Amino acid sequence: MRKRSITALLLAVMLTSAACSVGGGNEPSPSTGTATPSPSTEPTETPSDAGQTAENSATTPPDDKGPSPSPTTSPKPDSGNKESSSGKGSSSAGESAVQVADNADSAVQVTANAEAATALVNKQFRLPKGYVPDDLVYPNIPFIFSEKVDKRKLRKDAAEALEKLVAGAKKDDIKLAGVSGYRSEARQKTLFTNYVKKDGIEAASKYSARPGHSEHQTGLSMDVSGVDGKCAAESCFGDTPEADWLAKNAADYGFIIRYPEGKQDITGYKYEPWHIRYVGVELARKLEASGDTLEEHYGAAVPVSGSKN
Repeated sequence: MRKRSITALLLAVMLTSAACSVGGGNEPSPSTGTATPSPSTEPTETPSDAGQTAENSATTPPDDKGPSPSPTTSPKPDSGNKESSSGKGSSSAGESAVQVADNADSAVQVTANAEAATALVNKQFRLPKGYVPDDLVYPNIPFIFSEKVDKRKLRKDAAEALEKLVAGAKKDDIKLAGVSGYRSEARQKTLFTNYVKKDGIEAASKYSARPGHSEHQTGLSMDVSGVDGKCAAESCFGDTPEADWLAKNAADYGFIIRYPEGKQDITGYKYEPWHIRYVGVELARKLEASGDTLEEHYGAAVPVSGSKN
């Protein structure tokens, strides 16, 4: 009897111990398997969302953001130029660079005598917006192309003088031809924008004019070459008999070499032995005798960054 009681007591103790052991093992499980993971994942998602919002703000156009236009607008021309030089840029990139350059030069003035043969047009003095000469004609000279297009044209007085110049050269066994004359402001904008896309605005500005600043728009300038077109509008033209004849005789017909060698820091453009500009015989001979450019004649030398090209 006593033995049976001891056995029963031992059995009761064992059952109580087992029950406690099972309850203690279940406590950690609810604590790891309930809502604890959910709150911990929400905070990790929230910073991610905030970061995405910041990224979107950084890519918002500066006009929408408003606060700092200067730092955000200055890189645009550079990135546009890089894209375009690889052949992948959009036309708007070049146009933006042109606009930035135009707006940056507060010293630009509108020339007061656009119709005069002696008008000064350069980086500081531009033609009136949309200027078109009213006396453009086709000079009767050979051209290196056959199409009858605007770039054949010159103003009447300049065209007549060019005909005499070409005829005079022919007497000396020099055969000249026209390459490019009148150019509209819209056409100049297209050309300059493309040059900016290709070479960047600093380089393009050394050999091409911004729209409104081109002598070709005056209808008083013509690029010339030999009738074979070799070295047309290229530096090698300076080594030809045609270039030599022009340098010695152009003034007698009222023309000057507008961008002479050694004057790049004054004119703002590289040497162009093919680019002749009609100014009338009196002024042309005066400039030939003095060796001055139009800028020096008017006392309006153009400040240029850097030295000769």
